[in-house]
Amino acid sequence: MACKSNPETEVHSDFEIGIIADCQYCDCDSQGNRFYRQSPDKFRIAIEKLNTQELDYTIHLGDFIDRNFESFDTLLPIWNSLKSEKYHVLGNHDFSVSDSLKPLVPPKMGLKKRYYSFIKNNWRFIVLDGNDLSYHGAISPEKQKETDSLFKLLKKEKQPHLQTWNGGLSSEQLKWIEEELNMAKHKNEYVGFYCHFPTGREGEAHNLWNYKEVLQLIENYDNVKFYFNGHNHNGDYLEKNNVHHLTFKGMLDTEDTSAFATARFTKDSIFIKGYGREISRALKID
Repeated sequence: MACKSNPETEVHSDFEIGIIADCQYCDCDSQGNRFYRQSPDKFRIAIEKLNTQELDYTIHLGDFIDRNFESFDTLLPIWNSLKSEKYHVLGNHDFSVSDSLKPLVPPKMGLKKRYYSFIKNNWRFIVLDGNDLSYHGAISPEKQKETDSLFKLLKKEKQPHLQTWNGGLSSEQLKWIEEELNMAKHKNEYVGFYCHFPTGREGEAHNLWNYKEVLQLIENYDNVKFYFNGHNHNGDYLEKNNVHHLTFKGMLDTEDTSAFATARFTKDSIFIKGYGREISRALKID
């Protein structure tokens, strides 16, 4: 039975945020439609545009860099010029550094925790770490062991998303999500998820390994309103069980155009304004 909540009884005020996905910079030659060296200029232009608006915060949805730890030093001064508060989601490429440097990635990006939540205007925003179990981002022996177990278990299903460049959520993180959802229900808060990996579309090759568990978990809470992610640079959208699953297009792709967005939250809608390749759309909140 769904856990009922009534955020409409709370006082809401409009607010706006910035959203960027897959800047994915490295000092590398272009490959196909990935223009690595153009990313800092596109990123700088996006930040300058976002700085002209009164934003509550800006979030990057993962794959800040493509590879090489030193790539952070090119992007972080641009990122830190943001006037708004700023948040990061960890992507698979953010861990494409030497093993000795992997533990330094979250603090380099200003993250005290790899997954976390924060509150704004009666919204609880839950930031997931889809690299918690993965062959690039699982650092502790315990998480590496759980990664192997999950991968072997899912391998029997022969699903297209069981790729080594994807990842999953640990049992520890899933338990934490349930605690966050229960807290949000108790406090009559709306919930929005941020992750690098999608969960909404069946058969999507970019999906979180254990996306079905995530969907089963959130379907019990009618205060969950959206799940925003990156990873699939082509973008995607579907509504599933009254939850808006929106994959934002990658900034990295295309030589001359960019992709980023703002999202304005009102009492009954989220208005996405897309820049460059990103699509503008209105998402109704029931």
